[in-house]
Amino acid sequence: MKNFDPYKISEIKLTYTRKVKADDRPIIKSSQDAYRLFRENWDDLTINLQEEFKILLLDTNAKCMGIVPISKGGIAGTLADGRLIFGSALKARASNIILGHNHPSGNLKPSLNDKALTDKMVKVGYYLGLQVLDHIIITGEDYYSFADNNQILVQVP
Repeated sequence: MKNFDPYKISEIKLTYTRKVKADDRPIIKSSQDAYRLFRENWDDLTINLQEEFKILLLDTNAKCMGIVPISKGGIAGTLADGRLIFGSALKARASNIILGHNHPSGNLKPSLNDKALTDKMVKVGYYLGLQVLDHIIITGEDYYSFADNNQILVQVP
């Protein structure tokens, strides 16, 4: 490589800023805890307007390290990119994650796309050593938990 200047390449920095001491983080013991935390951090003005996808990052003690907004979409969907999901979790040194998105329609029934995404993320998480504990679909009034409905299954090929 002629005339290669090592100072003319992009630098990539990975950072994680902890704002709360570990002892003060909320513990997620159930889908209801996860829903409550998601709901408290969802914009009331957009929950019934546009679909959004977020993740909860948990440490080994099930304490929430933070919430990461992954995407905002339209009325009937949003793109949940696995690279952003797991990149965020790895950067923060999370041990487990909980997926979450809203249904502006108010319908709590998971779509085929929701089910396929959940299965895919569980498998990817397995290979990365990051367990996907649940996928919560939220509305302004209620929620649906994949884990509570036995739809979080690790099937390794």
